[in-house]
Amino acid sequence: MIPDYYNTIEKPSAAEFKDRGSRFIAFSFPVKDVSDFKEKLAIVKKEHPKATHHCFAYRIGLEGTIYRVSDDGEPSGSAGRPILGQIDSKHVTDVLIVVARYFGGTLLGVPGLINAYKTAAALVLQVTPLVQKPVLIHYRLQFDYTQMNDVMTISKQFDCLVSQQEMNLFCSLQLGIPKHRLDEVLYKLKELRAVEMDKL
Repeated sequence: MIPDYYNTIEKPSAAEFKDRGSRFIAFSFPVKDVSDFKEKLAIVKKEHPKATHHCFAYRIGLEGTIYRVSDDGEPSGSAGRPILGQIDSKHVTDVLIVVARYFGGTLLGVPGLINAYKTAAALVLQVTPLVQKPVLIHYRLQFDYTQMNDVMTISKQFDCLVSQQEMNLFCSLQLGIPKHRLDEVLYKLKELRAVEMDKL
């Protein structure tokens, strides 16, 4: 069952944790898809080319099925999983956390690494403002140009998101409708009669 709202972040943040000489710099980013994630990871690697490891975890989407973790050369399970654990403990999605580690000369051991990556991820989520967003249900609408004002009025009234539009004699619009207002919006649009609607 998909909820009406989800928690995410809107802007990047950074935080640092130190343990026995090693520095763990955590970066959080809002991400929408896998190509977005690759772009953000490349930015961190470019900014911190001398870091010994660039470990990360992300979770994308509302189903909770799109995620990935990487230990980037650290012992298996000591970095990516603890980072993902922090993302999940905050119940956020569409989030990437990358932790750049600068080795300080002292081996921390697996428990020490788990603690360091977990703490760095927790710190960056503490300084990142969390936002609650409505879950959007996407529809494609088609209608006559004369109905444009009516459709846009309904769209604004219920905080819908227009993701694509084609304006000709006959208009096509992709609309993200907040799930908790879906019945009202569909009812209003149906009242306009000549509006065709297809769920995407």
